[in-house]
Amino acid sequence: MSRATPATRALDAAGIAYRLHRYDYDPGAANLGRQAAEALGIDPARMLKTLLLDLDGQPVCALLPVDRELSLKKLAAALGGKRASLLAATAAERISGYRIGGISPFGQKKRLPVAIETSALAQATVYCNGGQRGLQLEIAPDLIVNLLGARPAELSGE
Repeated sequence: MSRATPATRALDAAGIAYRLHRYDYDPGAANLGRQAAEALGIDPARMLKTLLLDLDGQPVCALLPVDRELSLKKLAAALGGKRASLLAATAAERISGYRIGGISPFGQKKRLPVAIETSALAQATVYCNGGQRGLQLEIAPDLIVNLLGARPAELSGE
């Protein structure tokens, strides 16, 4: 597995500190994020999933812990929209440039508006996908906010 992905190249170019963690990716896992957290032995509240959505006809990105469920209404409100829906896997892969199970919020083909669950900001570090299946980045959440211009918001629950 290569260390160099569009995500790691973007972080390196920005001079952002991070640590890489590899694990055995299980494509058959019921919840890929929880499987990654278990494989790395970390609290699921520190493992962020990267979701790509359609918000009023435009792609957006949401980051939230794998132990929480996204509220489409809250995401839409956080990013100033009316209606949000998850993108189909093929659309998410096309827009991000990554494969499902390896979508990173960093180094995507196109810079998207990003919302991040506020609970993630309480962690010293969080994990998010490094741009390959089986590769996670450990990074301070404030660096995610600063680099991506991510909007902190309550995104989970209804």
